[in-house]
Amino acid sequence: MQLGGTELNAVRTAERLDRRRFSVSVVCLRDSGPLMERYANAGIPVHTFPLSSLWGPSGLRQGLRLWRLLRAERTDIVHSHDAYTSIYGTFWARVAGVRGVIASRRSWHSPHLQGRIMQASRLAYRLAHRVVGNSPSVARLVETEGGVPSSRVVTIPNFLDPQAFDEIPATERARLLGELGVPAGAFVVGIVARLTPVKDHSTLLRSVAALRSAIPTLHAVLVGDGPERPRLEREVAALDLGGVVHFAGERAPLPNLHGMFDVSVLCSTSEAFPNSILEAMAASRPVVATNVGGNPDAVRDGVTGLLVPAGDADALGAAIRRLYSDPTLRMEFGEAGHAAAETGYAAPAVIDQVERLYETLAGRSVA
Repeated sequence: MQLGGTELNAVRTAERLDRRRFSVSVVCLRDSGPLMERYANAGIPVHTFPLSSLWGPSGLRQGLRLWRLLRAERTDIVHSHDAYTSIYGTFWARVAGVRGVIASRRSWHSPHLQGRIMQASRLAYRLAHRVVGNSPSVARLVETEGGVPSSRVVTIPNFLDPQAFDEIPATERARLLGELGVPAGAFVVGIVARLTPVKDHSTLLRSVAALRSAIPTLHAVLVGDGPERPRLEREVAALDLGGVVHFAGERAPLPNLHGMFDVSVLCSTSEAFPNSILEAMAASRPVVATNVGGNPDAVRDGVTGLLVPAGDADALGAAIRRLYSDPTLRMEFGEAGHAAAETGYAAPAVIDQVERLYETLAGRSVA
């Protein structure tokens, strides 16, 4: 129920499923969070199963509760969206005799996918009737790491709210940047990502520090919050970037805040298929992203943006400088990205894939 790529993809999917054909309810392993209200506004019931651990007496008690819920609702499909819910939901859905059980992999090599969690995830993949990967690269990872045959792996990408394609008017862009202390006429490089170690904001900060003489008007905007913020604020001070780097904090996903930037950056050390890149493309912004995980599935190097090695501040800075020096290239990348986002990541086409998968596994088509 927190604001994140996987969580937003889940709520967007639930909101858009055809209610004439699907009766939708949501199970989550936490009992609070900002997305609770969004489900409520959509009239979607949320059943909370707070867990302190997937194992032991607590996990067993909540698992039996889930079993009873699935039986009572005569559930046809259980679609889990992340590692923990795939482990929890897949097992109990099979025990309850659910006809179509779907697990998901939506992350690359991340800290939580290790040890017992990784082993349990592989078991969940084998128990599921289908495993959804949110990019071709992630789907291949399910096959190679999870040992799942390709016939049971499905690629269904993340998708965007229709409003993500709406352009922010120039006056609104100026107002938003002004509120953050960004002066008029600045060249704005921005990132929309939680402030966590895997997003590697430090590489961006080092790039900005090195570029100040080459791009005197350069300013950086960091949208998002998280445990790394105090350390990053100290790093900004150490690099003498006060007044140049602006922390925007956590914001609602709409309007599409990539519209504030001249260049959108994602410098993660690991990614699956990040919404942030798709949102930048929808906003017609050129992207500089690290060449990791599923990023190359979204960013076509030299067409919609530029790919650089993870952790390489010099390469990231060179890519930003190249785009600063070539406004025509920025426009071409932005236009190509917008077209690709409209074609591949707009809601109707992706939701159609989800609904067809549900109907196939349920064994019937609902008119």
